[in-house]
Amino acid sequence: MAVVDRVRELVAPVVADVGAELYDVEFNGGILRILVDADGGIGIDAIKTISKSSSRVLDEADPIPGRYTLEVSSPGLERPLRTRLHYERAVGETVKIKTFADVDGNRRFSGTLVGATEDGIMLEIDGDLRAFAYDDVAKARTVFEWGGAPKPGQGDKRPSIPESQREAH
Repeated sequence: MAVVDRVRELVAPVVADVGAELYDVEFNGGILRILVDADGGIGIDAIKTISKSSSRVLDEADPIPGRYTLEVSSPGLERPLRTRLHYERAVGETVKIKTFADVDGNRRFSGTLVGATEDGIMLEIDGDLRAFAYDDVAKARTVFEWGGAPKPGQGDKRPSIPESQREAH
């Protein structure tokens, strides 16, 4: 069993105990990263609890030989997409992907994720639909887009000049 799979098996109950969801587990360069989420976002107190409990469980089971650094965090606003479930949950969002090989001379694509199936994903890019197999995608993540109207009183800060005082040019 791969290290990541064993860690996932060990920490999933710890994460569930605080009412959160295990989003992903990464182990790279001596850093074990556990990404957790919850409906409405995950709070710092839940992250602290998960971190302490996971550390204890991992110390007892010792699934990783040698030293490593444990990080527990939210997947953030721009979330990595690795599993079919990640993609399914991101349908309707803007995503960026990087492919392993050139596709029509490009390796980077950005568009709206319109579907995720057993075989791959479908992006709408500039009005065209493009299919990508999961095996062809090297990296993918959601894109956080700033949007919406400004809060009342937060719009244009330039002083308003009455029409009667404006000069004609």
